[in-house]
Amino acid sequence: MQFRTSVMAFFTCVSFAVCSANEVSPVETSPPELMTWPDLLSRDRPEPQMSLSYGPLHQQVVDLWQPDGEGPHPVVLMVHGGCWQKAIADRTLMNYAAEDLRQRGLAVWNIEYRGVDEEGGGYPGTYLDVTAATEALFERGGEVGLDTSRVAGIGHSAGGHLVTWLAARGQLPTESAVYGEGQTFEFRSVVNSGGLADLEASSSVTLDTCLAAIESQLTGEATPERPDVYADTSSSRLQPAPSEQISVNGQYDRIAPFVLGEGFTTQVIAAGGSARFVEVADTGHVELIAPGTDAWSVQAALLEEALAD
Repeated sequence: MQFRTSVMAFFTCVSFAVCSANEVSPVETSPPELMTWPDLLSRDRPEPQMSLSYGPLHQQVVDLWQPDGEGPHPVVLMVHGGCWQKAIADRTLMNYAAEDLRQRGLAVWNIEYRGVDEEGGGYPGTYLDVTAATEALFERGGEVGLDTSRVAGIGHSAGGHLVTWLAARGQLPTESAVYGEGQTFEFRSVVNSGGLADLEASSSVTLDTCLAAIESQLTGEATPERPDVYADTSSSRLQPAPSEQISVNGQYDRIAPFVLGEGFTTQVIAAGGSARFVEVADTGHVELIAPGTDAWSVQAALLEEALAD
């Protein structure tokens, strides 16, 4: 079943199995003042408890955020955005959100990966990196106090594409360059936070510099042997995934307009998967990963709900 839920209705809906599809955010005549990146980045930035390598490259690293108290702790796999470009953002952009989850008793596995603007990044390197980082969680998480039977995922912006791709990678064709060793991962749910999960739909509505300008690097070039570059790169083409996929979008997000979350949710459901869509009123792109905002509170509650015993 598809859900379109406003943030005001969310905390009511989360207590029930079904929310009405008619509960929508009111349309504002003009947008409110939205958060900017300096608003977030000017905060004191918290630091993780430890970092671990999952490969030989300096980008192949994970930051681990460990809650207080004895584990094993449920864990959130976190994937940062930045338009798949390291010149725009790296994993530390998510430190604020990671610390908030840690304080809620959830461990965070915040992964780094090669961007399209780094040697070996793009297709297939970026995909192979996020796969290896996730595999390391399931293989090594128990050694650092994590309960790998309770894992949820969240990815922001470009990270929304990557986390939903990870959830659905069991649908990859075996001949794909990003197939790797055929790894599949069991998530309780994944949150597509202002994400660009459908690459085809996203390219025309997000900033050109965010996707269109680097799309051929991200998807790889078409060849006679691989004419459809989206078949193994766009999350929307790999559905259904085994876990629920929840798209959360801000009403005034210009990087990832809410129509992308609506559309991706529809595609997942049409393919036989489980999905929800949540639109947060009076919200842009930055609020989605800024603790203290309604947008972040909604997503934190979704993760807590997914990881509850």
